[in-house]
Amino acid sequence: MALFDRLKDQAKNLQQQAQSGRGTTTGGHGQGSSRGGSRAQLVGVLKTQLGSLKTELKSGAYRDASMAMCALVAAADGQVDAAEMQQMESLILGNEVLQNFPPEQLRTRFHKHVDQLTRNFPQGKAEALQEIAKAAKKPTEARAVIQTGIVIAGADGHFSQAEQAVLREACTALGVPPAEFQL
Repeated sequence: MALFDRLKDQAKNLQQQAQSGRGTTTGGHGQGSSRGGSRAQLVGVLKTQLGSLKTELKSGAYRDASMAMCALVAAADGQVDAAEMQQMESLILGNEVLQNFPPEQLRTRFHKHVDQLTRNFPQGKAEALQEIAKAAKKPTEARAVIQTGIVIAGADGHFSQAEQAVLREACTALGVPPAEFQL
């Protein structure tokens, strides 16, 4: 747990540096250059943190919650087109930590949630959040699920309001303060 605390402190320090050193933006969507740079740095730090926890993140609960999280991020705007599915699948299969699991298991779980979300978004979202909540029993896994969601959401360099909203809801389901991840 000491490793996670140290990594968490690093992320918090990065957040404080971004806020005090450059200030925050007040642009229309909060996507000004300093905030975007801060987000990109946060994604980089979280990706590194996840990589360092790879040996600890091998449970089925983490796998299933992460796939539900990825599907929720992909469908955050209410739709997922074929190109987005392809990109998300590529990100999932290329993720260092998710390589702990057979690719077919990841695909199957991801597609199941995406299908539910595109058929009936409110119901699919509720089911995805239930799956995500199962990782709450282990704080390291709970935070790793949020980190995975942020890394996937930030891969394109843009965090939409809808993505931030579903990430905050996932934090609530896991009992993790959204502010811990600048959400």
